[in-house]
Amino acid sequence: MLLLPLLSLSALWGFVLNLTMGDTQSLLRADTLYQTIGVTSTDLGLQLQAERVRSMEPLTARELSEVLGSQRSRTDKAVDDFRRAVDEAGDAVDSDLRRPIGNLNVALDRLGQIRAGVDESRGNRLTTLNAYNHVLDRLFLVYDHLVTVSDLAIYQQASAMQAMGMAREYIAREHALIVGTRGAERLSDAEAAAFTEYVASRKFLHARGLAGLDVRLREPYKLVFATDPFLSFTSLEARVAGSGELPADNDRWHEIVDRLTTQLDEIGAESSATVATRAAEAATSTIVKIAIAGGVGLIAVLASIIISVRFGRRLAGELGGLRSAAVELSQTRLPEIVARLRRGEDVDVRKETKAIKVSGSAEITDVARAFGSVQRTAVNAAVGQASLRRGVGQVFLNLARRKQGLLHRQLALLDGMQRRTHDPDRLEELFRLDHLTTRMRRHAESLMVLSGAEPGRAWRKPVSVIDIVRAAVAEVEDYTRVAVEAMPVGAVDGTTAADITHLVAELVENATIYSPPDTTVRVSGDMVSNGYAIEVEDKGLGLSAGEYAQFNALLAAPPEFDLADSDRLGLFVVARLAERHGIQVLLRRSPFGGTTAIVLVPRTLVSDQATLEAGGGDGKAALPSRTRKKALAVVTSGTHAGLPRRVRQAKLAPQLKQQPPEPEPQAERSPEEVRDLFSAFQRGTQRAREEASEEGPMSKGDA
Repeated sequence: MLLLPLLSLSALWGFVLNLTMGDTQSLLRADTLYQTIGVTSTDLGLQLQAERVRSMEPLTARELSEVLGSQRSRTDKAVDDFRRAVDEAGDAVDSDLRRPIGNLNVALDRLGQIRAGVDESRGNRLTTLNAYNHVLDRLFLVYDHLVTVSDLAIYQQASAMQAMGMAREYIAREHALIVGTRGAERLSDAEAAAFTEYVASRKFLHARGLAGLDVRLREPYKLVFATDPFLSFTSLEARVAGSGELPADNDRWHEIVDRLTTQLDEIGAESSATVATRAAEAATSTIVKIAIAGGVGLIAVLASIIISVRFGRRLAGELGGLRSAAVELSQTRLPEIVARLRRGEDVDVRKETKAIKVSGSAEITDVARAFGSVQRTAVNAAVGQASLRRGVGQVFLNLARRKQGLLHRQLALLDGMQRRTHDPDRLEELFRLDHLTTRMRRHAESLMVLSGAEPGRAWRKPVSVIDIVRAAVAEVEDYTRVAVEAMPVGAVDGTTAADITHLVAELVENATIYSPPDTTVRVSGDMVSNGYAIEVEDKGLGLSAGEYAQFNALLAAPPEFDLADSDRLGLFVVARLAERHGIQVLLRRSPFGGTTAIVLVPRTLVSDQATLEAGGGDGKAALPSRTRKKALAVVTSGTHAGLPRRVRQAKLAPQLKQQPPEPEPQAERSPEEVRDLFSAFQRGTQRAREEASEEGPMSKGDA
């Protein structure tokens, strides 16, 4: 809360300081450029102008002079000094200035070609003049980029001085053109046009420069423009531009131009020095302002930091106490209350919603009271939610018990009707109704599981795994598609047999629902080191890796049942049953592309062969008669001894299976034969029921 204003204040101070420092750096950079590139480029311009004039003379006299050679040497020296000054300027030369300097260096490299043309008398006067003019144009572009000061007044004076210097260049161009035409009476048409252009440009630049200079810098130029050399020059200039005729007295032209250019060069040097002095003074003034403003700003920032730190420490202490109380509330007290409510314990809202005790400003105490209010609201909501869940669970349990009692009565009635019925069609319908009732009983038990109650069925003796699997398959609607493979002999504790049967039934039913109706669901089992593993494998489409991970996480740690998520009711039931007995359930992709559900019953619940035989033969007597009867009736892929029965083409895809040949018509059984067959079946089931009644279940049972 305090850091942001401090950072904003510091950033603002740094921004203002950077702006003023930028102005100072700009002025200092301009002074550096003037002392290095500015001085040497001015001398380079003067030497190029002198060489241009000397180069025009051989074109007329057709002979080279020693004066031209000496001038070329001075020009070469000026070029070397300029390039050395560019290197000395270093970082002061930015990217905008490097481009015109590079162009100037390219033009300077062409001086050799220009000189060779003069020496060999190639080209006319105007061509040679334009070649030198091109080099000087590149030099004046460098002058334009040297004016980079941020002070507006200094920039205006420097720009005006630049215009006056360019006007001086056009005077030199006029002079060079006149010198090159020595001996002629008038200029050619092209030369006359060029001279006229030079005159117009010179007048424009003088007017522009005078308008931009202040009184101190303008006054020397006004005095020169009122002297005889300038007035005589303008008079001769106007005559040549108007008629194209050259001055009759060339010596007088030379004298006038020399006097005028000397005066202009002196004024230009003095004015440039004056502008440079002003720039240095402005930089010094800016530095002083920066020192004052920066110092005052720094003092203000430091004072703000000290005050903010003291205030922040006090506020941090108050907030720390509030934070500790809030963390203790959110991470300790409320989770403990919720955990107690989930365990079914009673919670005293007044006792558990103690006020948060903190000291500090009014705002802090207000926040503490607000947290206390939130605490009371959260505890009341948790208590209400727990009461609601207990009520819903009790409703589930009551409904399930009522429904289970009715279903037991219905099963007893069906059993009696089956014993009294001799009609095969009627008996088949009763078996179907019996199967539906068994499935309804499993759904009623699912409600009991979700409510947290224990199942109503249990047995004293161990129950074989194969019987549990067969009983689970018998509770599935599409049981004819389930193939139970041969399993090693093993048994589980009778108190958990009903829950394991329920768990396997849910997984088998899920496999039949989410696989094509023409495929087989395979159920197998094996005794492993950690217990007994039962696998339920379908040939459906399977799930994605993310869905497998999500479902396995739910099966490993079942959350509190959400009434809004009824689509996963069977998965919640499996997770609750597995958690109750420490059973591990894992879903994964099968080699056929479907899903394989692995149920690992822990070693503590599994009995071996000796225990199973001691408890009652092969364990079948431990199941009630109805469960045994239905389990044996629906396992269609095994023999009477529980061994697997070979089914042709069972492992092939539906598209590859061959159609079986049409069965030969068989003679119908007579009503007497059917009656005798079902009577024998009923006598066998009655004997099995009598055996089961002698053993008896530990609790309700299902008979």
